[in-house]
Amino acid sequence: MALILTFLGKGGVGRTTIAIAAAKRFANQGKRVLLATQDPGPGVGLMLNATLNPEPTRYEPHLDIVQLQAAALLERSWEELKKLEAQYLRTPFFKEVYGQELGVLPGMDTALVLNALREYEASGKYDVIVYDGTGDQTTLRMLGMPEVLSWYIRRFRQVFANSDLGKTVIPLLQPIAIAVLNVSWTGDLFEQPATQQVNNLLDEGKAAVADPNRVVAYLVTTPDEVAIATAKYLWGASQQAGLTVGGVILNRAEGDTSLGQQFEPLPISPVSTQPVDDWQPLINALPNFDQASQMPRPVAVNVAERKVSLFLPGCDRKQVKLTQYGPELTIEAGDQRRNVFLPPELRGKAVTGAKFQDGFLIISF
Repeated sequence: MALILTFLGKGGVGRTTIAIAAAKRFANQGKRVLLATQDPGPGVGLMLNATLNPEPTRYEPHLDIVQLQAAALLERSWEELKKLEAQYLRTPFFKEVYGQELGVLPGMDTALVLNALREYEASGKYDVIVYDGTGDQTTLRMLGMPEVLSWYIRRFRQVFANSDLGKTVIPLLQPIAIAVLNVSWTGDLFEQPATQQVNNLLDEGKAAVADPNRVVAYLVTTPDEVAIATAKYLWGASQQAGLTVGGVILNRAEGDTSLGQQFEPLPISPVSTQPVDDWQPLINALPNFDQASQMPRPVAVNVAERKVSLFLPGCDRKQVKLTQYGPELTIEAGDQRRNVFLPPELRGKAVTGAKFQDGFLIISF
């Protein structure tokens, strides 16, 4: 399994420069590294004095680079979809539509990039994937997509099955499915091979994002007030997405490098301005990325004490909305909403209290 490392922060704080230095650092350690940039422009190529391609290209020993281009990813994913269609349908109907003619709709690029990262991670070719993305809410929504999609499937599956429409339609679907599918279909619509394959992928994605040894983010800021405020906001939003933040990189830190208690307990690594033709000083100033697993986890469940704790830095009680629907807890903070699926021991039990303590929302049952 590869570690996926990404950086969050306001535009212009130097996230891409930090990402390049991090990739070089891991490569210098002898690890197999992929630097995956979503920047469609020529900037990264100019910084590296290299030509970027939509497929991984060797840049230096142990380091490959790929430019994640939505059109190329769409074409590749479409061909995979057609293979699945041919596997499950007796008469495929997408076979006359070609990936080369498809345009990218808004939002497609997010799903395509997430799938590409999943494929690169699953390939076994890399120990570390450094993802240079947008570094904002778009990145967080992308990494949180498996959790959100699994909730939609879980929630609407039950709603549909319990509805009069579902009870009427489901018995009619089985003979239709037998006529058009290459595989047999018995029982629950949502337990069929194709659906189960999707569920397995979502479960794998959720497990990866929840594990700081597999996916982790670092905040990048400058001493600028707006940049610091943005980093704090993204810190809190990361927790709602289930993503562990390992620390803060204070870029262009000239003189006073103190940020006070604004990011406790995250370690802060000051980095002074460095010329891009000499990467080594910047590489040396980067934090120890292996220590990210020591940071507070976004969600912790204590069944014995009947408590669920959510780490919500940068939020106060007035910004948080807590609701409960059956076995789920819904926590809304800022522009992020998270559904926490309770373990069997706590399902069906009503919330008896909630309080803020040292940045944690502690919910009791």
